[in-house]
Amino acid sequence: MRREQTRNLAITALFIAIFLLQTFVPNIGYIRILPGLPAITTAPLTVAVYSLLMGPVAGTCFGIFWGLLRVILAYTQPGDMVSLILFQNIFISFIPSICAGLFPGLIGKASQNKSRGVKEGSYIVAGVVTSLTNTVLVILLTSLIFMGNSSRLMGYMGNFATGTPLIQALIIALGMNGLIEAIFTAIVTPIIVTPLKTVMSRAR
Repeated sequence: MRREQTRNLAITALFIAIFLLQTFVPNIGYIRILPGLPAITTAPLTVAVYSLLMGPVAGTCFGIFWGLLRVILAYTQPGDMVSLILFQNIFISFIPSICAGLFPGLIGKASQNKSRGVKEGSYIVAGVVTSLTNTVLVILLTSLIFMGNSSRLMGYMGNFATGTPLIQALIIALGMNGLIEAIFTAIVTPIIVTPLKTVMSRAR
């Protein structure tokens, strides 16, 4: 039991270190493609892998950690005005991050006693779910929170026709990022998780 706790602590410390690098070192965790719009983030990959390895409770805690870093980054190193406006709001920072940490852990837990093929398929699903959960909830929460005061935010999101609904503009502006993130996370998650799960099972 003590050995397993030590192992879990070491894994958590390693993932926290990786996540800090992704957050604060340019072009590691946040890759900017379109100037003025939020960067594509590799953070969902790290969250999905950690949650699949450690379970939904630990994944939720890691999601809280991600949300906290989002707030800190928005106040200290905002890469664009849209991110600054969005992620200084604690609901937009924390709720998508927490859910993105919880869901892959639940998917992994549901498939833990299944065949290897089912498990690997679940890792792909978990990667997609992690990324899309983050993107979709950011879009939905932003459209709700800024529903009555969207003019400032819309001004930084590109040239949209007058009267364009905020949620439509968000889907257009952020949807491509979310799609690329989801594909990337879906492909890489099983490549990382499968061997790590094997190593962890042998270390027990």
